[in-house]
Amino acid sequence: MSARRARFITVEGIDGAGKSTHLEWLAAQLRALGHSLLVSREPGGTELGERLRELVLHADMDVETETLIMFAARREHMARVILPALAAGQWVLCDRFSDASFAYQGGGKGVAHDKLSTLERWVQGDFGPDLTLLFDIPTEQARSRLAAARSPDRFEREGQAFFERVRDAYLKRAAAQPERFVVIDASRGIEAIQEQIGDEIRQRFTPDV
Repeated sequence: MSARRARFITVEGIDGAGKSTHLEWLAAQLRALGHSLLVSREPGGTELGERLRELVLHADMDVETETLIMFAARREHMARVILPALAAGQWVLCDRFSDASFAYQGGGKGVAHDKLSTLERWVQGDFGPDLTLLFDIPTEQARSRLAAARSPDRFEREGQAFFERVRDAYLKRAAAQPERFVVIDASRGIEAIQEQIGDEIRQRFTPDV
């Protein structure tokens, strides 16, 4: 990859995979390479998106309603934050993007792939991440981490079979797009994980001398 144009990088993984632990560290690495960087999240990233996030995480709703809200929040996020930042030369690091919809609403809850693909094309066109770091972890370990953390939202309260389906959907998507995805073994210690991430970032984004 050329290091010159602004890049869109996403982090993905099941709840409890630990991606949030590494997000600020990754942001610091990118800034140390000299990149102006915006850090955001989905659902969210805008005032409207954050309001929609609260609905999705805490209000009971039909799964297709949930899916439509996720893509509506994504469109707002793209139009008001992501695309303007990239156009201005600013890199964007985002906690989740459309892969999460295919994993959670698709793999986890059974929304048809063709419906998700139609929404993805409508909302995003041919736009997508330049790099996606997928934090992969056995579901038993992820659930153990969640049990020791904050009060769970309605996704985190789902059973292990749900997260197995979500994880499987993520891994299938990564296998289908190996040029974009880097799968991180998130069951390891923090230092080993950050060493792998740092190597990937330096290899892909350090300017040629």
